Amino acid sequence: MPESSTVAPRRDLASGGGESSGSGTSRESYLAAFRVMLLSRIFEEKVAAQYRAGKVVGGVYVGRGQEAFSAALGIQLHRAQGDIFAGLIRDQAGRLAFGEPLIDAARTYFGAASGPMRGRDGNIHRGRPREGMPAMISHLGASISVVNGMLMAKRFRGEMGSVGGATCGDGATSTGSLHEGLNQAAVERLPLVLAVADNQFAYSTPTSRQYACEDLVDRAKGYGISGYSVDGTDLAACLEVFAEAIAQARSGAGPQLVVGKLLRLAGHGEHDDARYVPETARAGRWGRDCLAVARERLIADGWASEAEMAAWEEEGQSTVENIVAQAQSDSSPDPAQDNWHAISSAQLREGSE
Repeated sequence: MPESSTVAPRRDLASGGGESSGSGTSRESYLAAFRVMLLSRIFEEKVAAQYRAGKVVGGVYVGRGQEAFSAALGIQLHRAQGDIFAGLIRDQAGRLAFGEPLIDAARTYFGAASGPMRGRDGNIHRGRPREGMPAMISHLGASISVVNGMLMAKRFRGEMGSVGGATCGDGATSTGSLHEGLNQAAVERLPLVLAVADNQFAYSTPTSRQYACEDLVDRAKGYGISGYSVDGTDLAACLEVFAEAIAQARSGAGPQLVVGKLLRLAGHGEHDDARYVPETARAGRWGRDCLAVARERLIADGWASEAEMAAWEEEGQSTVENIVAQAQSDSSPDPAQDNWHAISSAQLREGSE
């Protein structure tokens, strides 16, 4: 239930137990988010398999278990309104929900010259800044200041009404760049929504060794901003809390901090077997698979049948197979022929031939 503070309201939507009121969640928005989650899961499983087969250069970091939290933010931001989505390594679902073409992700993973980064950067550092999608920064927490800059630029140009969504994990909340970025956003009252996926481990370091507060949302008060704590495994709860946070940010209420409690259901990357995660955590409240929870909700509410979901999965499998095949058949960069000027230069900037 909501709790209030003299400085910053804190709302707790960590319903748990697979139940949520769903009062602000329509069937249409729930189904749209679920299908994005499903496609993201299918795609990342395919990419992980390709990594194990030696066909992906670099690391692969999947968002298994974080799809509901990520998609709920991405699907409620709007590129047409000038919104921004700065996703990180476990935000494939949010990227798709915001409108990233799946082929962009596939081409980046397989180093195709036709991809948004022209095959020149790591397989997860992709983006289209002109379309509100800044490229991921490996130094987690650093993207907040980038989003701040984009929002400030819009303010200077008189473009009002946009919201910037930035994501990070619990580990990034221990970095100086996050503090500096969030402090700046608070002072400037920027329309920033910061989604923190508290997935219980910063690589292998448990949260008990990362922070001393009871919940990361408690930090919102120190910045003078609004904070929300939500069950990140519950899609309905995530949709509700991000709808409110985005609306507040868009109305001029300043930054909004949303903390999703969940568990990373895979290793830090495909190279990591996550043996450091105790079985008690896997079996605990946050160890639920958000995709399975969403499936159960769809059946229980009569919003979709098993047959419909099987058809969506088959469609997703077909889409992913075709997209991956296309990306793998595209040409790689040719160091002898390509123009190696920076992509920001006139010859290679976004939208140029």
